[in-house]
Amino acid sequence: MAVPKKRTSMSKKCIRKNLWKKKAYLAAVKALSLGKSVSTGHSKSFFVRQTSKKTFA
Repeated sequence: MAVPKKRTSMSKKCIRKNLWKKKAYLAAVKALSLGKSVSTGHSKSFFVRQTSKKTFA
């Protein structure tokens, strides 16, 4: 089994952590944007099945 021989520096660890956080942040922004466009009906690339409510009088 491969084992790292030297300790990873704090700066390298911080850089990797920040890249991971940025990736998660961008995914969250994209999901929120898609949710907003779907809820307002302005989405061009995402289709939602409309359910029609029938009332019997």
